[in-house]
Amino acid sequence: MINVEHVSFAYPGQEQALDDVSLELAQGRTLGLVGANGSGKSTLLALLAGLYEPTGGSLSVDGCKSPGKLKRIRRRAGLVMQDADLQIIGSTVREDLSLGAETNGKGLPPELEELAREYGLADLLDRAVHELSWGQKKRLCLAATLYHNPAVLLLDEPFAGLDYPGIKQMRQTLADNREGGLTQIVTAHDLEPLADLVDTWVVLRHGRLALAGPSSEIFDRIADFDVRPPCSWQAGLGVQTWK
Repeated sequence: MINVEHVSFAYPGQEQALDDVSLELAQGRTLGLVGANGSGKSTLLALLAGLYEPTGGSLSVDGCKSPGKLKRIRRRAGLVMQDADLQIIGSTVREDLSLGAETNGKGLPPELEELAREYGLADLLDRAVHELSWGQKKRLCLAATLYHNPAVLLLDEPFAGLDYPGIKQMRQTLADNREGGLTQIVTAHDLEPLADLVDTWVVLRHGRLALAGPSSEIFDRIADFDVRPPCSWQAGLGVQTWK
């Protein structure tokens, strides 16, 4: 499904944000992408979403290669940004959900109406987006992205800024997607709400791959790379379900 081969990337006039990163992710698996600020997590997601091309190496997403097939990758990969305000374009919830949808002047398609109900947006359709809470904005971005049925869902810090109910709802979404066979890559600083939902982890440090593998192989070493392991792991209880 996802294959990254010796990928490097540098923003114009800056040092390399990624340096010789390689990883693979099979269909339907969930990958946790972690590392300190500036380690290259968001840059890697942007490359996998087809927003940039690697300056070295290559990658493929659902059979679409980069460099070369950015438009195809954008149709196959759905990116939910950490900052919802950078992703929301419409002036109201209805307008934002309608972007890219075939409405034909008859309101939202049934699939979008169902997503609006599922993510608690049905009563907010005519609400101005600047009046939404942070959690509501996150749900709007997620619903708009899932409407396009991506083969890969890329989530940049999906738990950031959410309250307890919001975190539980986001966890349920990730769990449902995983159960439904959707391939997911999720970045995080706090591993607690994510640990039991991830099949494999990739740890980046200064743009390079530092560790990769399941929890059992990396959690004892992850603190050496500026990432705190879950409290349950530190307490000798292994990976526990977050509640």
